[in-house]
Amino acid sequence: MSERLTSTPHITLEQWRSLVAVVDEGGYAHAAEALHKSQSSITYAVQRLEHVLDVKVFTLQGRRAVLTPVGRMLYQRARQLLDDSLGLERAAGRASAGWESEISIAVEVLFPTWLLLECLEAFGEISPQTRINLHETVIDGGTELLQQGRVDLAILPKVPPGYHGDILQPGARIIPVAHPDHPLHQIEGELSLRDLRKHRHIVVRDTSARRDDRTRTVDVAQRWTVTNMATLIGALSRGHGFAWMAADKIRHELEAGILKPLPLPGGERLVDLYLVFADAEAVGPGVGRLAEILRMKVEAASLSREPHEGAGH
Repeated sequence: MSERLTSTPHITLEQWRSLVAVVDEGGYAHAAEALHKSQSSITYAVQRLEHVLDVKVFTLQGRRAVLTPVGRMLYQRARQLLDDSLGLERAAGRASAGWESEISIAVEVLFPTWLLLECLEAFGEISPQTRINLHETVIDGGTELLQQGRVDLAILPKVPPGYHGDILQPGARIIPVAHPDHPLHQIEGELSLRDLRKHRHIVVRDTSARRDDRTRTVDVAQRWTVTNMATLIGALSRGHGFAWMAADKIRHELEAGILKPLPLPGGERLVDLYLVFADAEAVGPGVGRLAEILRMKVEAASLSREPHEGAGH
């Protein structure tokens, strides 16, 4: 029997996971918190790894620990090893269970909720026994869930490196809006960014752990940062500020005159939304069918010019 089949790894997956967490989380204390372990156990795991392999993973630069060239190589290989192990577990689970008992999906909040619910309802008619675990994410939150192996499928504004994705909804319109009675709508003529800076900007917080709460649109003195889209739409509908919103997301409010686009030249943006698989080479039958439904429903909605009946947020 070959040595390749009989030899046993000297480093455990948990030790590799500890190393990756220390780098990703920016230190031993944050790594321990992320892995729900004691800091001493994380420190011991990395020290043990260094001892067994006879290498130095970190070196001190001032008061900061940074990866050595060997440490950088080990970190990159360890991350790939962990990703592969998660993929193997997912593939094995799908092979043994057949049609998945649960599917987890991350959906960027720019994607219209009414359309998502239509897709989930259509999937439920095909596979009522499959539980759906939905994560509504903002900015980098969906990418983080993919990388953590917590979702099977994601709808994202960009495809993360190392993942396969196709455009699901091209050119989603993002427009600046406010209540018709908001002071910005009382200004005659076109608006400028200077006009916007005098008023409250309302944004939804990035759902990733490494979020940057600074706005990515316009620098203002007044800002509310909320944790969900319903609160944002509610605040806008009551005249508490302005925001950039996906037009399909607020279709009902626009049609009812509750919200009105701001006359800001160049204010409209187009964002592509992508359908991204956690593991494109091991897509289960349920995930594959849900992806088909998403593509079909989005295409049908884009071809239709009629307002959606009973569309909510």
